[in-house]
Amino acid sequence: MKKIGIIIILIALVGILLLKVIKVQDIIYRAIYPKLYYTEVNKYATEYRVDENLVYAIIKAESNFNEHAVSRSNAVGLMQLMYDTATDIAKIVNIELDEEKLLDPDININLGTKYISMLITKYGNIEVALAAYNAGSGNVDNWIANGTINADGSNIENIPFNETNNYVRKILRDYKIYSDFWG
Repeated sequence: MKKIGIIIILIALVGILLLKVIKVQDIIYRAIYPKLYYTEVNKYATEYRVDENLVYAIIKAESNFNEHAVSRSNAVGLMQLMYDTATDIAKIVNIELDEEKLLDPDININLGTKYISMLITKYGNIEVALAAYNAGSGNVDNWIANGTINADGSNIENIPFNETNNYVRKILRDYKIYSDFWG
């Protein structure tokens, strides 16, 4: 009887430890893959019919949630938009834009989410849309036209720009992690 009691206590302790490990894993995942700017992401992902987990994966890859991020090519904000691209999209969504406003998280997420939604609509799949988000539609259109990549994204690993190739892979990985962890 005493042995059974000890076994039950040991099983309970192992169970408690496992729960703590699971909770620690959750804490780590929430730190590495946060859902910051939830109100803005949810609002524009819903409005433009883009999976919010994809928007989070883009923000994570582009700026790691630093709203003041500026790239070496002068892309700015959470979703790292070039000013000329942002200006074109701002006209579509009826926003008066200047360079300072582009750093505003609400505006940046609005324009970035609209932009990726337009690219998904244009190319019909996320993989090619992500390549265009990073390398520009002109490059992607050329790659499709000359057979470097397929329009359906089935051979996206053939992207000739290493940065874009790695970018697409990273976002797809993070998109899967966000989807698996956050649902």
